[in-house]
Amino acid sequence: MSTPIRASSILPGRREDIELHTADGLTLVGELARPLDREPAATLVCLHPLPTHGGMMDSHVFRKAAWRLPALAGLAVLRFNTRGTSSVRGTSEGAFDGAVGEKFDVAAAIEYAEFHELPDIWLVGWSFGTDLALKYGCDPAVDGAILLSPPLRYSAPEDLEVWAETGKPLTALVPEFDDYLRPEEARERFAAVPQAEVVGVDGAKHLWVGDAEKVLDEIVRRVAPGVPLPLPTTWDGPMETGDASAYADRTVAAFADTPVPGPAQRRAE
Repeated sequence: MSTPIRASSILPGRREDIELHTADGLTLVGELARPLDREPAATLVCLHPLPTHGGMMDSHVFRKAAWRLPALAGLAVLRFNTRGTSSVRGTSEGAFDGAVGEKFDVAAAIEYAEFHELPDIWLVGWSFGTDLALKYGCDPAVDGAILLSPPLRYSAPEDLEVWAETGKPLTALVPEFDDYLRPEEARERFAAVPQAEVVGVDGAKHLWVGDAEKVLDEIVRRVAPGVPLPLPTTWDGPMETGDASAYADRTVAAFADTPVPGPAQRRAE
C-alpha cells in the first residue's frame, strides 16, 4: 500500500553521524546519508543558510534531501553544521566568522567526501551557503554546484570569475519573490559565468516553504539525470517518521532581521 511522503517522512537509507576536522583545528558535527542497498550515484555536500539567522544542517530542504534522496534518487547526502552552528545533531566548535574561517569548513567537507570515496561530488548551497560554495567550492574534487536563493552577499566578482574559468556546471535556483536577489537581476549578475544556468522558480520565496519538492527535483535533474522526474510523492516500503517540531519556530525566523535566540546566537532553523 502506497503511503504519502510527508515533510516528516524518513525513507530507508544508511545514516551515520560524522565529524569533520578543519585545518584550523575545529571539529564540526554532521551526518552522512547513503542508499540502503546500493552504492550512491552521486554525492550532495550541503552548505546551509546563515547560522546567525536560523540556518543549519537541518534547514528543511536539506533535511528532506537527506531523508528522501538516498531512496528516491540513489544519492549520498552529506550535511554538517558550520563553525558555531547548533542543531539536534549537536554544536560545531568555533564561532561564526562571516564567511572567512568557513573556508576551512567547506574544505573539510569536500575532503571527507573525497577521502571516503564518495562519487561525483556536488555542492548544494542555500543562501549564505551559496556564498561559501562560490568562494571556496571550486575544488578539483567538485563536479559542480547548485545554488538555492543566492544573495551574492559575501561572494565577490572574482569568485564568479574562478567558476567561469573552470567551466564547471553552476546552477542557480532563484525564487520569483526572493528577499535578496530575484531572477532578472540574478541573470545579470551570473552573466559573468558563461556556463551558469539561472532558473527562476515561479511563486517561490527565499525559504522555499511549500516548494521543497520542486527544489529536490531540480537538484536530481542535474546530478542524477537518469532518475525519472518528478520524484515520487508516495512510498510503498517501510517508512519512519522524524520529529521536526524542534524547528517549527525557527523556519519563519530564519533570515529575519533579529537573530534567532540560542546559545551564542548559534541556534538554527
